[in-house]
Amino acid sequence: MCLRRGDNYVVSFPPRNILCIFLLLVSVLLAACTVNNTQGPGPSTTVPQWKQHQQQVEKVTRYRTRGVFAYISNRKKIYARFNWQQSAPDLYSLLLTSPLGSTELQLNAQGKTVQLIDNKGKRYVSNDVEKLIAQLTGMNIPLTKLRQWIMGHPDNISQYQLNSNYQLKSLKYNRNGQHWQVNIQSYDNKVTPAMPMSIELREDDQCIIKLRMDSWSIP
Repeated sequence: MCLRRGDNYVVSFPPRNILCIFLLLVSVLLAACTVNNTQGPGPSTTVPQWKQHQQQVEKVTRYRTRGVFAYISNRKKIYARFNWQQSAPDLYSLLLTSPLGSTELQLNAQGKTVQLIDNKGKRYVSNDVEKLIAQLTGMNIPLTKLRQWIMGHPDNISQYQLNSNYQLKSLKYNRNGQHWQVNIQSYDNKVTPAMPMSIELREDDQCIIKLRMDSWSIP
């Protein structure tokens, strides 16, 4: 995978067997994130079960999750594996790797200060993580909010719905003329509290972001 500015597509040439395995993972990701939510509105957001779940999620200050990431737009298609770790409320890291396991992008954040290392080892520092990622990779990712959404928390957003298990199902987020629709298709109920396993973000007709979590680790 290549993350240089101006690239329209991400191209890599790993051995055939590794590529086939990775493409299989991507196909599973895409299939998991294309579930059509045709059900009506879920439970009220004022029910005590949701409040209890929300409070449990808010107590999680450390976690680690890994899986498959896809970013699809008219100009760019990026597929990678990711490793996301939060060590404290204001300390987290994100690692994107190629099918061969080589590091393509490493992001370390502490407070508002973010350091990004590209696949050539070049370092960049900024106080605006979303702007930095957009400038270096061409990807528009609402990472600040995604840090909460990936745990199934709406993060002070009022337009959201719950599923039948009183967990976050979908939400709408508007920012600087951008209109995001976020859908959580499934949860991992083997961890406490339950965490999302499949998330899709759509920004109008501009891009689609898909995350499929293989595992969660909550100390």
